[in-house]
Amino acid sequence: MLETLINPKKAERKPWEMFFVGLFYASLSVVLVNWIFANNSVLREYSGMLIVTFTVMFCFPFMYYLIRMEAREDSEIESSIVLIKENSKSLFALMWLFIGFVIAFSIWYVLLPSQNLFQAQVSTYCQINSPGSIESCVQRYAFKEGITGNSINSDFTRFMTILENNVFVMIFTLILSLIFGAGAIFILAWNATVISTAAGMLSDYKLVNLPLGILRYFFHGLPEIAAYFIAAIAGGIIGVGVIKYRFKGRSFWLLLQNAIILIFVALIVLIIAGLMEVYLTPRLF
Repeated sequence: MLETLINPKKAERKPWEMFFVGLFYASLSVVLVNWIFANNSVLREYSGMLIVTFTVMFCFPFMYYLIRMEAREDSEIESSIVLIKENSKSLFALMWLFIGFVIAFSIWYVLLPSQNLFQAQVSTYCQINSPGSIESCVQRYAFKEGITGNSINSDFTRFMTILENNVFVMIFTLILSLIFGAGAIFILAWNATVISTAAGMLSDYKLVNLPLGILRYFFHGLPEIAAYFIAAIAGGIIGVGVIKYRFKGRSFWLLLQNAIILIFVALIVLIIAGLMEVYLTPRLF
């Protein structure tokens, strides 16, 4: 029933509507996980992953048909400019969906008292930002204390660490999308929960401070997520091309060429996002 709420063609015409779909799907995932698993002594420890799983299940039909539609359109495009223009329609729809995820997850993270609900996301945040003291970092944020700094002092070292992590995520997204088509939505939903958790911690767990916390991570996070979406679309259209054309014909090689262009664009965007995160975000926020 839920898959009938959205379809790729409508999303391309009115991408902003995906924001409300993202709000609804993310909120429904959190409510269901908190309601079903909160009293289960075993499964509640994995609530963070279960929230992502529910979100992926809701979004999977949309992602699947979006990738198929893009593959069909890209098999006829020969101009790089036209390619980027056409794929930007799907990109905007996915970005609005992601923004809806982040807003909803951030609000629920601040409002719900459970320490286990986003525990996996807190651990991930600590692994990236406090690699030398992960356990103490997790204990501190598990009891909802404010953010107190960063253990990586060198800007260049931090940039390389962030870029290495982001490129790995992009490659994993590309491979997952290539093998499993719409499966890349898992990586993107996961990143939405991590960003939401970080924004909630930065806001000191107060709704009034949440807009600033979200804005801080959106400043560099949106270009970063856009790169992942571009890679996901590229991987998906390669996978569709392989199945449909069997490595043969002009249409397949045109699809492959267009996918490589998209991957290159994603990498450039990812580098820019890393530079923004290290050299601009700390100075603006």
